[in-house]
Amino acid sequence: MQIFHDTHFPFIKYQTIFVGLSFLLFFIAIYLMATKGFNYGIDFKGGAKLTYKFVDSVHEGQVRKALEGTEFKEASVVRFGEPSENRMSIKVAIAAEHAKIGEGVTASLEKGFGPGKVSLEQEETVGPRVGQEMRKKAWLTIIFSWAMMLIYIGYRFDFHFAPGAVLSLVHDTTITLGVFSLLGKEVNLTILAAILTLIGYSINDTIVVFDRIREHRNQINFDTIKNVVNESINSTLSRTVITALTVFLVVVVLFFKGGGTLHDFAFTMIIGVIIGTYSSIFVASPCYIVLYKYWPSVKKLWARR
Repeated sequence: MQIFHDTHFPFIKYQTIFVGLSFLLFFIAIYLMATKGFNYGIDFKGGAKLTYKFVDSVHEGQVRKALEGTEFKEASVVRFGEPSENRMSIKVAIAAEHAKIGEGVTASLEKGFGPGKVSLEQEETVGPRVGQEMRKKAWLTIIFSWAMMLIYIGYRFDFHFAPGAVLSLVHDTTITLGVFSLLGKEVNLTILAAILTLIGYSINDTIVVFDRIREHRNQINFDTIKNVVNESINSTLSRTVITALTVFLVVVVLFFKGGGTLHDFAFTMIIGVIIGTYSSIFVASPCYIVLYKYWPSVKKLWARR
């Protein structure tokens, strides 16, 4: 299936502009993460996530009002599922271990809505120390996935390909997390799963382009490399667009209809599909060109020291 036939878009001709844009977005994301930080969920900072079923139709404001004047007044209240289900998700952050969060929140809600008008369906509790440890492991998981991809690409292709592939993964992950920091969206284990899924998607898209470049390796030299890489990108363009579009359509449906946990997962993937497709063309490929052309000179200079 081909959308584009015999295309010759000058992607590499404008690589300086797009690489500059990538650096700008990357450093903006780093700045946001360093200054604004993340809105960590209870998975990573400790607390309780409670899911309640209400007999009558309620909205978030009524639930927050019922919790006013209690130790849970800072709780996050969001609708869970469809409005007709009358379910609310209440997230309570705590500074220390607390064994009776569910009982306390339930008592406050029954006082506000009346006995029998609300029932606790699900309770998940994470201690602060466990949350801190989970946060540390989450970052290590992401870094470890980058390292493993570097080793795999270096073994599967060669050194000139590997740094560009991993740089594009760091680029995609950082910008996606930067968007979460900017919007103040919750970062939890579901988002971690989405980030790891994004890393797998992005590296797959990059490998397709790299594989086509490798097929034309005999035509590559210092003078022809830009043309060969540009032709390789164009020859895989239909596959790239079709793959990105089909994934994008699925995650858009999940974003609007998935509800609950799937909403944030889909949001992460929507950003990731766009950024991942972009980086395969405008980050990974230019990095390969730079390494191919200038790495031998760098090695010679280093050997003279």
